[in-house]
Amino acid sequence: MNALTFGYGAIEADLWRLVFAMTRIGAALLAAPFFSAAAVPVQLRVAIAGALAVLAITWLPVTIPPATLSLAGMLALAAEVLIGLSLGFVLQLSFAAPVLAAEQIGGVMGLSIASSVDPVSGAYSPALGQYFTVLLTVIFLGLGAHLTWLQLVLDSYTAFPPGAAWLVPERLQEIAGFGTQMFVAAVAIALPVTLILLLVQLVTGVLSRSAPSLNLFALGLPAGVLAGIAALILAAPLLADQLVELSGDAIEQASAVLRR
Repeated sequence: MNALTFGYGAIEADLWRLVFAMTRIGAALLAAPFFSAAAVPVQLRVAIAGALAVLAITWLPVTIPPATLSLAGMLALAAEVLIGLSLGFVLQLSFAAPVLAAEQIGGVMGLSIASSVDPVSGAYSPALGQYFTVLLTVIFLGLGAHLTWLQLVLDSYTAFPPGAAWLVPERLQEIAGFGTQMFVAAVAIALPVTLILLLVQLVTGVLSRSAPSLNLFALGLPAGVLAGIAALILAAPLLADQLVELSGDAIEQASAVLRR
C-alpha cells in the first residue's frame, strides 16, 4: 500500500493510479513543441494529461507499484518521466530543423539581427525561424499528426509497461542519433535559397570589383534581401513538401522509440 493514505479506499487507489498515469503523459506534453508552448496555459496541459490518463487507465492495463512513495515507486515514476520526455524530445528535434535552416538563410540575407521572442519556445529566434515554425505547426496539425503522436503516447503503455519502462542505452543512443536527421532536414530546407543568395553575392562581388565607386554594402544588402524574399516565394511549394515529409519523419521517429 502507499505510505500516504487518506482513508477513501478504492477511490483513493484509483486516484493514485490516475496520478501515476498522468506522469508519463504530462512529461510527454511538457517536452512536445506545441503543447509546451508558452501560450498554452498550464491548467490546459494538466487537463489534457488528465483526460488522456483517464482513457489510459480505462482501456489499457496500467498497474502502479504497490507503494508509490517508496524507493521502488519513485524509480518507477522516474521511468515514466523518461519515456514521456523521450517521446516529446523526438518531436523537438524535428521542429528544430526549420529554425536551423532559418538561421542559415537569415545570415546570408543579412537578417540575423531580425529576431524576436518565439511564442512557441519562449526563446529568441530569427524572424524566418518563427515563419518556418508556424508553417510546420500548421502542417503538422493539419495532417492530424498530433493525434497520431498522442496515440503513440498511449501505445507506449503496451510497449513499455509501468514498472519496467527503462529505456536501454542502445535505444537512448538511437534517440540521440535522430539529431543527424535534424541537420539533414535543415540543410535540405535552406539549400535552394542559399544557392540563389550565393549567386547574388557573387554578382554583387563582381560588380564591386568592376566598378569600385559602387558601395558594396549599399548594393549588396538590399539585393540580398530582395533575392532572398523572391527565393522563398519560388521555393514555397518545395518547402511545403519538405515540411510534410518532416512531419512524417517526426512521427516515425516517435514510433521508433516504442519498437523493442
